[in-house]
Amino acid sequence: MENPMTGATQKDSFTEQYWQDPHAAFAEARRTCPVQEVDFEGGRSWLVTRYDEVKAGLTDERLAKDWRSSLPAEERASAPPGLPAPMSHMLTSLDPPEHTRLRSLVTQAFTARRIATLRPRVESLAEELLAELPQDEPVDLVARFAIVLPMVVISELLGVPEIDREEFARLSTVLIDECPDDELARASAQMATYLEGLVAAKRAAPDDALLSALISASDEGDRLSDLEIVAMAMLLLMAGHETTAVFITNSVRALVDDDSARARLADPAKVPSLVEELLRWLSPALNASLRFATEDVEIGGVKIARGESVTLSTGAANRDPDRYPDPDVLDPDRDTGGHVAFGHGIHRCLGAALVRLEGEVALEALFRRHPNLRVVADPSELTYRRSVHVHAPRTLPVVLTPKAS
Repeated sequence: MENPMTGATQKDSFTEQYWQDPHAAFAEARRTCPVQEVDFEGGRSWLVTRYDEVKAGLTDERLAKDWRSSLPAEERASAPPGLPAPMSHMLTSLDPPEHTRLRSLVTQAFTARRIATLRPRVESLAEELLAELPQDEPVDLVARFAIVLPMVVISELLGVPEIDREEFARLSTVLIDECPDDELARASAQMATYLEGLVAAKRAAPDDALLSALISASDEGDRLSDLEIVAMAMLLLMAGHETTAVFITNSVRALVDDDSARARLADPAKVPSLVEELLRWLSPALNASLRFATEDVEIGGVKIARGESVTLSTGAANRDPDRYPDPDVLDPDRDTGGHVAFGHGIHRCLGAALVRLEGEVALEALFRRHPNLRVVADPSELTYRRSVHVHAPRTLPVVLTPKAS
């Protein structure tokens, strides 16, 4: 659809607005064309923005994660995976039965009960990181706290040595953000090469971390190849800190300007509902990873042809006024049931309980120690990550301003 006044296509205007203010772009899309073709830098895709269609799409077996599933059977074996290895072997790129087999090997490590046992360590780590921050002078909360906390937690869970964690954070940012194909392939290869060496080291000298457990499961006959182990480790490292870092960063920005919501952090009983509403309102992962139509599919009255890609926008769904009244209002007292911040169905985020735990601990510790925290950058001066999946400032300069004695 072309705008006669500007000559710009609808998909062009959407993407231009998306990079600046994704929720405003989603709202306009829901109102004018809730299923529309857009151009992200990775290519064209059908963007779905209404809650009902997004939630249904997340469990629609006709929308596959592996694009090769949309090809005729005789072409699948010879088709390239579309992503560099080991990214093409990640859970987010697989369908059953491969997805079912691999996910079953890690599910027990991420149950809510197992994750709850990590709370003392996460609390201790948050206090250590905050104690090291300078006060009464600007500090980048992203680099010094929001990224570091979840990166250390997931690294310890997997068994990644401390010396390598900063490089992992850098590489995972490249893999999440929009970047040229050659840069994506290079970062993927670098991370894979390191993880291959780490797998070999853990096989020779196992520990009690998750990576050793995956190796042990493979050695005991679960048919998990080294490539699959590396792909699993890469996914957990990337997803295990990226979404949490984004969530902490954006939550701090929201709470600094909302005295009523921030006050709830002082009551442990009210923190979970606040975090749940922040998850709905912010949607750390704005869009689910691509799906591909394995046959002609109709979504919201729009026909999507076999082989075309579909982007299900969880961020847009979570602010659909037909599902949540006054969706742009942060309301910790609302019923957030059914939000899709972590997806839905068999591909629902494995680390949902971990994100919730880290968010609760990080926000409570930060504002308890520094209730007068101030963001010292003008919103117009902040630069944002250019990513289809996340929207957050690259840096967040704050002055902590210690609590008055």
